[in-house]
Amino acid sequence: MKPGFHALVALCAVALAVCGAAVTPTNDENDENPNVVRPTGVPPHHRAKRTHRSTPQPRATAELGLAPTTSPVPGVAPTTGASSVIVINAHGGEVLYEKNADQMRPPASTEKLLTALIIAESGNLDRPVTVQLIDTLAEPVKLNIKPGETYQRIDLLRALLVKSPNDVARCLARDNAGSIEAFAEVMNRRAHELGATHSHFVNPNGLPAPGQYSTARDLAIIARTAYANPTIRSIVCLPQLLFRYANGRTRELENTNKVLKRLPYCNGMKTGFTEAAGHCLICSGSRPGRDVIVVVLGGTRSGVWRDASALLSWGLWM
Repeated sequence: MKPGFHALVALCAVALAVCGAAVTPTNDENDENPNVVRPTGVPPHHRAKRTHRSTPQPRATAELGLAPTTSPVPGVAPTTGASSVIVINAHGGEVLYEKNADQMRPPASTEKLLTALIIAESGNLDRPVTVQLIDTLAEPVKLNIKPGETYQRIDLLRALLVKSPNDVARCLARDNAGSIEAFAEVMNRRAHELGATHSHFVNPNGLPAPGQYSTARDLAIIARTAYANPTIRSIVCLPQLLFRYANGRTRELENTNKVLKRLPYCNGMKTGFTEAAGHCLICSGSRPGRDVIVVVLGGTRSGVWRDASALLSWGLWM
């Protein structure tokens, strides 16, 4: 056998191992828009279920891409990349941490939490609602409810908070106040009653509109009242929901809030995304004796989950 043969074999083995690792496929869950509701009849992409690791890892690190150094440190809030954030005590309302919390920004679908609050507070949730053509004029995120179909308010409210369809928001708003414009007046009045005085709403779904804005602080104020509402609390914690259309067809809606599904102490609340607003999230969590609400505005597709998870963990265990 020629000299150096063993060394050559060893070198080839190392090269093959490296190449094998390089071509291992990865699956980035953040490649999908978390707010997409696909058209009726179009099935979602099928993903292979993850296998459980033999050695459990902390969820914030293993599943959300957080480095171990971002573990909550008492008194030191984690570094965040989002434009505007705030952490509050859900019971007393005390601010635990804030960054640019009064910066006026597009709220995107996080404002649907106010829409839902108004509907929940109005009561009669078993009342039937008949869809009108004007309700369906809301691209791009739709549940594809059809004019003439009838649903109970509670069923539409659940779909609104779990999957965030814009047509459902319009339907509930028009049914409540008579028109989108009239409902916007209700939204602004209710927001001011709560103390969210640096916000102005034009529509019920958060789609970009001139003169529509809010702040992290105002959204936290709204979220705190929504958190205290038992109807909303019972919905925003749902990881998925089976929606039944008027024709009897059913469809499973997956909650857009990825933190809810990955951190056991997260119990809601509402996502949001537009090009103007960036990726946004109102996130709530609870442990014995403590409840916290986090608002993250102007984040990136992957960063919004990391920021919210880190802040929620810190706020609950600071």
